[in-house]
Amino acid sequence: MAEATCDIGLIGLAVMGQNLVLNMNDHGYKVAVFNRTVSKVDDFINNEAKGTEVVGAHSVEEMCKLLKTPRRVMMMVKAGEVVDQTIEHVLPYLEKGDIIIDGGNSLFTDSNRRTKDLAAKGILFIGTGVSGGEEGARFGPSIMPGGNKEAWPHVKEIFQAIAAKVEDGTPCCDWVGEDGAGHYVKMVHNGIEYGDMQLICEAYQLLKDGLGLTADEFAEVFNDWNKGELDSFLIEISAEIFAKKDEDGKPMVDKILDTAGQKGTGKWTAISALDLGMPVTLIGESVFARCLSALKDERVAASKVLTGPAKAKTIAEKTQFIEDVRRALYCSKMISYAQGYMLLRAAEKEMNWNLNMGGIALMWRGGCIIRSAFLGDIKAAFDKNPKLQNLLMDDFFSDALNKYGASWRKAVIHAIEIGVPMPAFSTALAFYDGYRTERLPANLLQAQRDFFGAHTYERVDKPRGEFFHTNWTGRGGRVASSTYNA
Repeated sequence: MAEATCDIGLIGLAVMGQNLVLNMNDHGYKVAVFNRTVSKVDDFINNEAKGTEVVGAHSVEEMCKLLKTPRRVMMMVKAGEVVDQTIEHVLPYLEKGDIIIDGGNSLFTDSNRRTKDLAAKGILFIGTGVSGGEEGARFGPSIMPGGNKEAWPHVKEIFQAIAAKVEDGTPCCDWVGEDGAGHYVKMVHNGIEYGDMQLICEAYQLLKDGLGLTADEFAEVFNDWNKGELDSFLIEISAEIFAKKDEDGKPMVDKILDTAGQKGTGKWTAISALDLGMPVTLIGESVFARCLSALKDERVAASKVLTGPAKAKTIAEKTQFIEDVRRALYCSKMISYAQGYMLLRAAEKEMNWNLNMGGIALMWRGGCIIRSAFLGDIKAAFDKNPKLQNLLMDDFFSDALNKYGASWRKAVIHAIEIGVPMPAFSTALAFYDGYRTERLPANLLQAQRDFFGAHTYERVDKPRGEFFHTNWTGRGGRVASSTYNA
């Protein structure tokens, strides 16, 4: 009989699964692996895992027998039905107190359900976000675990050992919260990633069309930006992308078709924002920008029919304009993160989770795709005031927005003048202007709703929570519609 000598089992040997296994092996943990296509197990053991302590299993039963108790079984499989099917396969070989970990990009509502269903069977479930792509998985990802808190002490040591570390050695992994909280935080991370990428792309198009910068000049600009406030993984890799040449010596970036793909996590973030009534506008626009990019044939046809402004003259003050765009990018990024955190706050309230906001920023400081120096500033803001309602109200953020506001507007105005689409930059600015406006025109909107649907309104001269209805035409009745928040 197989001896129970392994610390953890992992099912799913695609790129993330393989790299996590090798990472765990590097840190002294003995891993048993299984894959639905069993030939992949031997292939992995004979190649990537050659010379390691990793043990291959040819059935789920064999893998579970190799595990020390409480058994820890981690799945790195496709989100959705496959996760539920895999859980069903594993359950017969587990005992009370054993732990199932889902490390895929699962929808948080599925993790809510799995935590409860498995708890009823005496099994502890963890739904964890893992970010950082293949390199992160191999050398230190950001790990965001949530689910059944009883499981945390049994996986904490492994997770924190393999996670990325920030400068002082703190791991980019901590307990996030109950049920699907880990996967929710990962979803918001991915939504913010959509926003960051879209903002960088808009800055690129504005500088390309506005100043006619070459790919080599872009590599220089982005390397420069990466030394300052925008220091981040995405700015760093963008600089590398601009510098890369195709076989004919021309920039690789210019050879790539401008249609974006997506896997759904950005869309889930936008849907959750709508469900919770939170104005996470920048992530929403970033998802729509990808959808618009996918309409390539329509755009080619439209470019021959629909006209824009005549090409504006190139800006004379090149260095100053590049700086304006940098500042605009920084301000817009602040708005995106503030909106992401507004969503986390709303979800926390709705689901009765207890999220550690500063801890989440720390988890995102290293290993993951949105890792940046900027997240240190977010952590500091929540350390200073854990109850902070909105990041924009922290001195660090409000000072920067007030200081850079003029540059931000200049960049957006120039984009409008030359016809460069800036959905993320402009929605960020619109949100900022809306958030800092004491009186918005929603009074007229409420009057309209009351006029056509008797939806009632509150008055500036009466206490909040009292609702009134006006018979606007003289023909209406006395009955008002019930109030509800859409």
